[in-house]
Formats: sequence, C-alpha cells, structure tokens
Amino acid sequence: MRDMTTPDRSRVQLPGISSRAYEHPADRSALVAMRSLSGFDSVLKRMSGLFSERRLRLMFLASAVRTTDTQFRSLHDMGRDSAYILDLHRIPEIYVQQDAQVYAMAIGFDEPFIVVSTGLLDLMDEEELRFVIGHETSHILSGHAVYGTMLTILTRLATRVAWIPLGYIGLRVIVAALEEWQRKAEMSADRGGLLSGQDPDAALRALMKLAGGSRLHEMNIEAFLDQAREYDTGGDVRDGLLKVLNLLGTTHPFAVTRVAELDRWRRSGEYEAILAGNYPRRADDAHAKITEEVKAAANSYRESWAQSQDPFIGVLRDVAEGAVNAGERIFNKFARRES
Repeated sequence: MRDMTTPDRSRVQLPGISSRAYEHPADRSALVAMRSLSGFDSVLKRMSGLFSERRLRLMFLASAVRTTDTQFRSLHDMGRDSAYILDLHRIPEIYVQQDAQVYAMAIGFDEPFIVVSTGLLDLMDEEELRFVIGHETSHILSGHAVYGTMLTILTRLATRVAWIPLGYIGLRVIVAALEEWQRKAEMSADRGGLLSGQDPDAALRALMKLAGGSRLHEMNIEAFLDQAREYDTGGDVRDGLLKVLNLLGTTHPFAVTRVAELDRWRRSGEYEAILAGNYPRRADDAHAKITEEVKAAANSYRESWAQSQDPFIGVLRDVAEGAVNAGERIFNKFARRES
C-alpha cells in the first residue's frame, strides 16, 4: 500500500474547462437558470447593500497576511497552480487570517479572493491544502460567491421579519431551498478541488480531518466510509426525520456525506474522464439548456433516493417524486414559451 501523504501522479491542466464539468446536477441546474437571467448578477449586487467587496478586501489587506512569493509562498504557489489547472484567467489573491477556527472561504463579486485560517493551515498537510485551495478556486469558477450572497441577504431579511408569520414562513421556505442548493454547491467544489489537486487520497483525508482533527494516525478512511454507510442506512423513520431536521440552517453537508459523495463520484469514472480531456468547455456555457439541466438534477435526486437505504427516504420517495415531476413540468412549460 502506498504512502497516503504522497501524490502518485503529476497534475494535468484542463484547458477551457467549464464549471459544469464538476458541478453537482442540482447545483448546475440552478446556476444555469440564474446565469440565463439577464442582469441577475447586477440585481444581486444592488441588493447586497451592506456588502462591499472593496471594503472587505481592504479589511483583509489590513488585518491578514496576503500570500506572495515572499509570504506563505507554498500557499501562494498552490493558488497559481489551481488557477492554471482550472484555466482561470485571473489568479485569486489568498489571505491568511489568524484564527484557531478551521475554515477557508471565497469572497467577492468582480475580483473574488480566498481567505484561509491559520487553524486550517495547522490542520492540513501540503496535498490536503492543495485540495482546499482547489475547492475555493472552484467556487470562484462556478460563481458561487455571487449567488451565495442571495442566501445571506434573504437569511438576514427572514430574521428581520420574523414577527410577521406569513412573511417569515415564506422566506424560510426560500432560504431552506437556497441552503439545499448551497450544500450541493459544496459538493461541486469538492469535486473541483479534487480535479485541481488530483490526489484522491488527500481530498478524502482533508474532509475526514474536518470531522476528526489532526490525529490522522488514529483514523482510517475505510472506517470513515463505513460511518457514512451506517449514517445512510441506520435507524428507523424517526432517525431519518432527525437527519433532515439536523440539516436545517446548515450550508455545508456533514463530513461523512461529503467523503462518501466525493468517493462515489471519483469511482463513477467521471473524474478520470475529465482528466482525459472529456469535459464540457466554457465556450459552450451560453448554449446550456435549462430544461436539460433540470432533468439531470431530477435524475440525480431519483438516483440518490433509489440508492438510499434510509427508511425515512423510503416513506417520502413517492411525495418527492411527485414534486420533482411537477418541477419538470413547470420548466418544460417555461421552455416552450421561451422558444
């Protein structure tokens, strides 16, 4: 068995790769729909009011350390590598912020940048960090920073109108849908991070460390995948309901889910196909059809439900299938009107 801390292949560039190559179908359908709306990004920027990319960048410029050839050079090189592999025309700036909490994030509209905490730097080895930087670079390529802002705005608004019952309920439904989208967006970025780092073991290790910390010698990826299977299959209908309730208010999937989903995607053959050059190109993004992406998202959910052994999912499957079919009919009607 090879050393799990050593990459076993040289990394290859993916010229002109579209983010559609790695996006989860549910994420991709939402993004294609939003990108097709003329001026949507401009509307979001106006809605963001208190959000100021320039202000945030100045704040990190003043209070964090910007990576360069002379500061955190290894991390700086990873940023350049990720931009090269994913064929970004602009290399995002990376800032290191002193914080024991473990996190990394992509911020901004016009010139997004990446922020990494010292807690994360202390937790990850070099190849795991490469996956994390690739993950954040993938968020930028997909435009998640722009669309995720809508979730932040609506969440704040829902808090302010909590005293209006019907208004609050309506907003909470929208926010819950956006949270589900953002959880899928995180899975998309995990795939993009794997494509950037091109070391599957490091990617799975990084996600496992988010759950168990730095003591890698005390953990085992196969045992962690067994946890994921137990989480999916264990318990009864009550446990299934509790899983759904546990996700309310969250924007990131649980660690076992992320590891299992990324491992499944890698084993599906899509990862190797992309590395071999078989992927959609950015030049064709304008021709992506909303209806086709919605069908792909619906099929993805159907496949997930079919594979799941969760008793609660079994109870809801018929209801959920009806909702998906209704959604497909709505989008088909919309598409016919547009054509």
